Amino acid sequence: MTNAGTTVTADLPTPAVRLPRRRGIELTLIVVAVLLSVYGYCAVGLAKSGTVPPGAAGYGAGLGVLALLAHVAVRLRAPYADPLLLPIGVLLNGLGLVLIYRLDLETPGDRAAPTQLVWSTLGVTLFIVVVVALRDHRVLQRYAYVCVAAALALLTLPVFFPAVNGARIWIRIAGFSIQPGEFAKVLLAIFFAAYLAANRNALAYAGRRVWRLQLPTGRVLGPIVAIWLLSVGVLILERDLGTSLLFFGLFVTLLYVATGRTGWIAVGLLLAALGAVAVGRLEPHVHSRVLDWLHPFASIDAGQGPNQLAQSLFAFAAGGMLGTGLGLGHSILIGFAAKSDFILATAGEELGLAGLSAIFILYGLLVERGYRAGLALRDPFGRLLAVGLASIVALQVFVIAGGVTGLIPLTGMAMPFLAQGGSSVVTNWAIVALLIRVSDSARRQYDMEVAA
Repeated sequence: MTNAGTTVTADLPTPAVRLPRRRGIELTLIVVAVLLSVYGYCAVGLAKSGTVPPGAAGYGAGLGVLALLAHVAVRLRAPYADPLLLPIGVLLNGLGLVLIYRLDLETPGDRAAPTQLVWSTLGVTLFIVVVVALRDHRVLQRYAYVCVAAALALLTLPVFFPAVNGARIWIRIAGFSIQPGEFAKVLLAIFFAAYLAANRNALAYAGRRVWRLQLPTGRVLGPIVAIWLLSVGVLILERDLGTSLLFFGLFVTLLYVATGRTGWIAVGLLLAALGAVAVGRLEPHVHSRVLDWLHPFASIDAGQGPNQLAQSLFAFAAGGMLGTGLGLGHSILIGFAAKSDFILATAGEELGLAGLSAIFILYGLLVERGYRAGLALRDPFGRLLAVGLASIVALQVFVIAGGVTGLIPLTGMAMPFLAQGGSSVVTNWAIVALLIRVSDSARRQYDMEVAA
């Protein structure tokens, strides 16, 4: 339009920009993760024997090939996925193999690193299968009740096998052992997400109002509470209280996310406190752990030497700010759980507070990227699934780290990716695969809108 020699033009709309896929960033970070893991492996050998371990090249090649295959699967089937998820999994898994190998040098008759590498291979294989075969995470919503039935069956199986270290959480057949509860937590997360997504409006707005909390009707809340109580009851029977706490936290977290009612958090904390006090006083196995937590140095005062928690605290103290260096610590004194429950103590002693903080940052990034993918999704099931899977990692890290540092009583769970345990590492790779699928859907929906 022209007015008095001046041309006025309407502002043109800014063209929408498609999101970059960032697969090159992912590949670069994977290379860095593999190199850091190989460096740690070599550092252990140099510290213990003064030479580079003869298997360093094979270890680096094996980890690199696994990571590359996983990257190719993501590049082909989930090109929009978050580029940080896979490198974080590779680095944590590689660091776990280094720490287990370092502890194996103190126990020549009980080597766990080769077995852990086999389980890691199976985990990455499952990761690739999930990324390639599962094209849309919403397909899982159709199998919610199949998942919960399988989860309850897996949780019940260990009841028929002998207890190990006071807990019935293992299935051991001909030297082969698995922990079914690790797989059950993913299946229950799928069920909780599907059920709450389908009934979120009834959960938030139906039923009576008690104080400031809107209680859903029993017809809506009853089935999911029954499933949760049944799973937790089985776990208490098996003395697997760490997983019971994990399931309870997962249930409350997803209930809060589905309804948006903060009162559920208060109710969850109150019930958790009451349950912890009751079980801590009535269950002898748990009661002994509570006493160890309250008085970690009581065995030293009694002339019996330090217990596992005391040795763990000594390891953290010896590490200081920068650590003693890989291979130069004494965390093997913790005993039979040094490679599993207390492997974080080895990281704290030999990598120091700085290295331990870096590990926690990696876990924090993994959880944050899961939450971010969930918030970006528009479908309720995908949002709840991403939050639930990320919360599993967050709760597990908190429970384990809190136990070995004396913040809360010990629960006997495996640190994700770091600790010895085949079931744990396979399950965590499945969690990363599902988060990658969800993050791919979240960013893909934006680009589809831009294209439209």
